[in-house]
Amino acid sequence: MISSSLPASIPVPPAVRWIVRTLEEAGFETWTVGGAVRDVLAGRSAGDWDLATRAPPEEVRRLFRRTVPVGIEHGTIGVLARSGTLYEVTTFRRDVETTGRHAVVAFAETLAEDLDRRDFTVNAVAWHPLRRELFDPHGGVEDLRQGRLRTVGEPRERFSEDYLRVLRALRFAGRFDLEIEAATWEALKAAIPHLHVLSPERVREELWKVLEGDRSPLRALELYRRSGALYEVAPELDAVATSQGEATAAWRTTLAILERVPRHRAPLRLAVLLGDIGDPPFRDGDPSLPGEAGPAASARRLRGMTRSAAFLTRLRHSNARIARISGLVGAGPELPGAESDGPTVRRWLARVGRERVPDLIRWAGASSRVRGEVAEEDTAGAGSRADDVARAARRIRRELASGAALSVSDLSVSGRDLISLGLKPGPHFGVILERLLERVLDDPSANEPERLRSWAVELAEAEEERHG
Repeated sequence: MISSSLPASIPVPPAVRWIVRTLEEAGFETWTVGGAVRDVLAGRSAGDWDLATRAPPEEVRRLFRRTVPVGIEHGTIGVLARSGTLYEVTTFRRDVETTGRHAVVAFAETLAEDLDRRDFTVNAVAWHPLRRELFDPHGGVEDLRQGRLRTVGEPRERFSEDYLRVLRALRFAGRFDLEIEAATWEALKAAIPHLHVLSPERVREELWKVLEGDRSPLRALELYRRSGALYEVAPELDAVATSQGEATAAWRTTLAILERVPRHRAPLRLAVLLGDIGDPPFRDGDPSLPGEAGPAASARRLRGMTRSAAFLTRLRHSNARIARISGLVGAGPELPGAESDGPTVRRWLARVGRERVPDLIRWAGASSRVRGEVAEEDTAGAGSRADDVARAARRIRRELASGAALSVSDLSVSGRDLISLGLKPGPHFGVILERLLERVLDDPSANEPERLRSWAVELAEAEEERHG
């Protein structure tokens, strides 16, 4: 919750005061605005400091030796401080035309005009670090005190100007534990059918900010579901999260697991969020982790990996991020048991990839604690589950430390070695190397060049006989 006792003054970095002083001495009114002011007022650490000024971009560039044209067409110039920190300085602006996706802006004369075009009252507060003066024409400070989120001006008009504000409202309400004011909430829900006009990249970045920026993303994600925004931007997730208009137990469990994953592990958080996407839609709210084994488990993992990759591709995540997250979903939080033999652990490692092991152990640990609580186990029972995961993790790490081969690239022979044996290259080389790996997973000591070459010849001859 936000403290009702807001600071009487806002500490501003010396470099920011230097920028403000330089511009004001040249005759241009300048204020700090945006997220940093809001965050400090809300009792949080300030993020990036942004400034709004009456100075046009060319004057900002003239007054400072080191500048970067961050968004000069929109009036934003980056000013580099001596420390190398970049501060964005933007000329006062007003909206000329809005389309629901972006605005055509013109430079304005006053700070009031600039704040009038902002989305929510809590973001329309400015601080003057030299005069130590707060400018709050829309009551944003009182809204922070009351724990309330509302738009600047008429809600329906404000959302129709840029539908991304719907998702921003859900994020801010979750992050700052704000109640969305009734008129703003109704206008927000009415705007949700228009979210399809947003680019995938903008939706992606909003979802990522929820996962990466919040210690607790639970409330924002539940607001996504309750408002209907989740159905609009991520129907695959809504199929898991909602049944007959209510949150499923599986969704509540997923959010509880997310609470136990650090925010700097955003890719893992997203994998957890997508973790049940391989299952059919939940209808009975069964909170248990699917326990099937063998082909059924493999099919579930494959569905999860395929569907999560499609979801991430649609939102235009990078190929590297798609591979990492869908791979985690495909692996899932089930670890081999602490008493598993070497071949079992090595086969699991070969399947999931050693690079995913740290995240999978974290996921398994968080999942074990939460599912113990969901199953209404006593504290000792939940602790026992966590102990099982800890013992399994130690078993896995011992296997990793042994240096055993876990992939074809770890084998002591390669395709070139097979060619040197007189074997004709072709797709069967991949089959031969995979079968060699299977033998080495059973017996790591077998990863010796001579033994593998001998087996390779035998396998090649068998392949030749089989295909005539």
